[in-house]
Amino acid sequence: MASAAIEQAAERLRQAEASGQPCAPIASLLPAGDIAAAYEVQEANTRAALADGRRLVGRKIGLTSASVQAQLGVAQPDYGMLFADMAWDEAGEVPIDAVLQPRVEAEIALVLDRDLPHRRNTIADIIAATAYALPCIEIVGSRIADWKIGIVDTIADNASSGGFVLGASPRRLSDFDPGLCGMVLEVNGQPLSSGAGRACLGGPLNAARWLADVMAGVGRSLCAGDIILTGALGPMMSVKAGDAVQARINGLGSVGFRFGARRRAA
Repeated sequence: MASAAIEQAAERLRQAEASGQPCAPIASLLPAGDIAAAYEVQEANTRAALADGRRLVGRKIGLTSASVQAQLGVAQPDYGMLFADMAWDEAGEVPIDAVLQPRVEAEIALVLDRDLPHRRNTIADIIAATAYALPCIEIVGSRIADWKIGIVDTIADNASSGGFVLGASPRRLSDFDPGLCGMVLEVNGQPLSSGAGRACLGGPLNAARWLADVMAGVGRSLCAGDIILTGALGPMMSVKAGDAVQARINGLGSVGFRFGARRRAA
């Protein structure tokens, strides 16, 4: 893929993030349906972020639902990068404009204590490499105006990742069943989204295995200390300033926070 087109698309997304103003879809700048080119855009912005001093702390997995994959015309998940400045405190406040066009979804996060350098991992490898799990609320966002995205847009846009909030009470994988645990996501005390671990590629460990294989193949292997957001356990929800969000996952605990006012003028 021509580097000029990759950089043009990457720059458009960076400007949207910096200005707080969503941009037009970037898919028109790339060959139709070119997933490889979309990941080149994502990688260009990953390199730019690292050059600016941002710290890479993990990865997120998206498109783990079969229905969402069908909607976007793909047959596999996608991935995005997690940086330290995307993490927000549990029970704290997140400015509503910290993430462009925010939505929320609940998932299981894994934290590694071993590297996963291989291109073909087993579930046993994932279990052995996982130090503990945490409940997580991902703050999904889009630099693309009005969420008018296709698969190329969302991959290029760092898999539509914006931020995340982790619970503070770790659990070992032996303490709960990641595949069978149920989840309820509440907004202002109202249960609006529910699901279970099986909704995520048949189980969060399957999703983590897929990610570990792919990351090794693209030269960004998962390492000890990395955080993995394994994918949504239920539908994502729109939010607004003042909303209190809480996720409860059976056997894993809960995590919550509140959306605060905007940080910059509209």
